[in-house]
Amino acid sequence: MFNPKYTITARLLANIKRIAELVEKLNGRQFSDVVLFEFEKRAREVSAYSSTSIEGNPLPLTEVKRLIKSSPKEIRDTEKEVLNYNNALVFINNHPEKIFNLNLITGVQKMVTDGLINKFNSGKIRQEAVFVNNPKTRKVIYLPPDYQDVPEMMDELIKYVNNSKEVVDPLILAGIFHKQLVIIHPFIDGNGRTSRLITKKLLYNMGLNTFNLFSFENYYNNNITKYFENVGLYGNYYEIKDIDFTSWLEYFTDGIIDELLRVTGELNKFELKDIGRLEDYHKIIIEYIKKNGTMKDSDYAKLTKRARPTRYIDFKKLIDFNLIERKGKGKNSYYTLK
Repeated sequence: MFNPKYTITARLLANIKRIAELVEKLNGRQFSDVVLFEFEKRAREVSAYSSTSIEGNPLPLTEVKRLIKSSPKEIRDTEKEVLNYNNALVFINNHPEKIFNLNLITGVQKMVTDGLINKFNSGKIRQEAVFVNNPKTRKVIYLPPDYQDVPEMMDELIKYVNNSKEVVDPLILAGIFHKQLVIIHPFIDGNGRTSRLITKKLLYNMGLNTFNLFSFENYYNNNITKYFENVGLYGNYYEIKDIDFTSWLEYFTDGIIDELLRVTGELNKFELKDIGRLEDYHKIIIEYIKKNGTMKDSDYAKLTKRARPTRYIDFKKLIDFNLIERKGKGKNSYYTLK
């Protein structure tokens, strides 16, 4: 029975609290659909670039963005690897169902390896031995479990995640899954990419809906050596005793904080950039509310020649920018500063 060993250290506890605060602040803010669309797109681009770069893909971020935008038909394997990862991210974003099972995991692995390995190994648990090389020296550093043991280990991991949702912090649960899947190494290829994608899926399912705006893969890619040192093991799986997840969980939550702070800063810049584009009639609304406390549509109609539908759009834009809010209903509705 899979029963991971870890300790809630002061650092890990502080990280969990900090993440909760950052997520609550982001989830409590209101962004326009345009802003949300732009940042989801950016997150997919950075994730597709970073996660494939970790595995040795040489394509730069500018090329990855171009690929995702154009989706050309005639592509090389390096390009297909990027597009496969992006397709898997889109699938995860568009399927928020809470079902977590082996079919989900093998299905995601099939997406990331489609057309890159033979069909017998795509979407299938491995039926042969594998080994893990150091990405720089190319020397063998880890021998995963025998393939005969993989089905049972996967079953235990999935049961652990599903049975622990009410008693284990979601961040810890997602982190444990991430590392344990890498330890099991259930596939011939695509283990790292699959583990990172399913980890993101777990975070979505656990109600952390900010996570479609950011890319923890970016944090790992900034220091690949440190990532491999923390997520992987060294030696023969059967000779390694007392696997402790504590240091990995600290590193895992460090990365989430780092990326949440980066995205928060980018969102703030993006908002300020758009707010700087406000027209004079938007500023009339803000100044009026500052002076009088509230503003009705009838008040705005006296100050401008803009038609009623257009006035509604003006108010809506300021609401989307989180500058004002609407109160009351129907003819009794009015606007105040946020």
